[in-house]
Amino acid sequence: MPRSSRVQYTVRGVPGDVDQGLRRRARQRGMSLNQLLVEELCEAVGGGHGRRYRTLKDLGGRWRDDPEFARILGEQRRIDRGLWR
Repeated sequence: MPRSSRVQYTVRGVPGDVDQGLRRRARQRGMSLNQLLVEELCEAVGGGHGRRYRTLKDLGGRWRDDPEFARILGEQRRIDRGLWR
């Protein structure tokens, strides 16, 4: 079957909590339920190499404050006036 052909599926018996979770995920990503399902199916079979992320949230997790990291960034942001003469 050519890659460009599209097939339609009808899925029955989806549990209510799964339906709610999928709809919530689609809403969070700003896409339709159908777009989400196609994307997830492509990922499931290894064909998701063309996935476009809208945010990095799913890739990197959540930011946590780290005082040591903040201190290092502060040092990097300090301007050495002697270097700019």
